[in-house]
Amino acid sequence: MSGVSRDYSYPYETVAASQTAQMLGGLGAAGDYLHRIIVTVNTTATSTVTLVDGVTSIALMPASTPAGVYSIDVNAASKTTGWKVTTGAGVTAIAVGIFS
Repeated sequence: MSGVSRDYSYPYETVAASQTAQMLGGLGAAGDYLHRIIVTVNTTATSTVTLVDGVTSIALMPASTPAGVYSIDVNAASKTTGWKVTTGAGVTAIAVGIFS
């Protein structure tokens, strides 16, 4: 495909199971960009994933999610602080974006 640039890529950060409000990036700041979060559910009963921007909490995965891999496009910049991710005991995540 001529004329199409494929020169973009985003860094990523892993989030282990049972993490509470893990900051994405070193410090986190307003304007950090979360492109996508890839979630691997290993245990259905403990598969919760929550995304937090300051005091705003966004539930991405409920506890009843079947085992598997899920790709969730977010495509948003944080408003007040950097993005934070909380994971249940049966789930891990990979956050893709630009984090401070």
